Amino acid sequence: MKSDFSNLKALYINCTLKASPRMSHTEALMNVSMDIMKAENVSVEYLRFVDHEVAYGVYHDMTEHGAKKDVWPTLWKKVQEADILVIGTPIWLGEKSSVATKLIERLYGESGKRNDKGQYYFYGKVGGCIITGNEDGIKHVAMGTLYALQHIGYSIPPQADCGWIGEAGPGPSYNDPESNAKDNDFTNRNTTFMTYNLLHLAQMLSKQGGYPAYGNSRSAWDDGTRWNFENPEYR
Repeated sequence: MKSDFSNLKALYINCTLKASPRMSHTEALMNVSMDIMKAENVSVEYLRFVDHEVAYGVYHDMTEHGAKKDVWPTLWKKVQEADILVIGTPIWLGEKSSVATKLIERLYGESGKRNDKGQYYFYGKVGGCIITGNEDGIKHVAMGTLYALQHIGYSIPPQADCGWIGEAGPGPSYNDPESNAKDNDFTNRNTTFMTYNLLHLAQMLSKQGGYPAYGNSRSAWDDGTRWNFENPEYR
């Protein structure tokens, strides 16, 4: 049965090391997923993190902590508006890019905020990742990226990652014509499944207004609510 996803907003952040307008292999694969969402009438926004002067740190505005410039507060508004966040990253030495690490650190810095139920802020939002390279590491990078997202409160659906590396070792990357990556059935299938899994989970959470606050509201916990659990600290 076809679903209506037109109420959803998705934000794709490419953590390539390349500033625009240089060609990004990661962007090329992200476009496959974004095109599916656009065809489903999802509101989609895309940006390259490296194009923006985001300071290192874990405070909301690092200019208040010594940085000369920090546009993170502006980008944070886009994160707030998105039901779905997809992080794209190339593989370097088997790891996600340094740009992706900076993004995750800035997200972590916001994770103590709370929603209107008193839950941690990212409860009810959905996360996934897209990875490219020409060396091993898709599963390893996905593992670390998705762990970070779920740890700060994002919900991760089944098979929430996709990627392309071709043969391990130096060789053609995703957008190189000789790679034939755009005709790779395995990559196209995984990218499609990932995209729809993100949409389905985001839609389910949207329809029920996120997660019930019973048992997981930080505000209620701070007020002394223990539901059916007696915290030894309060005995």
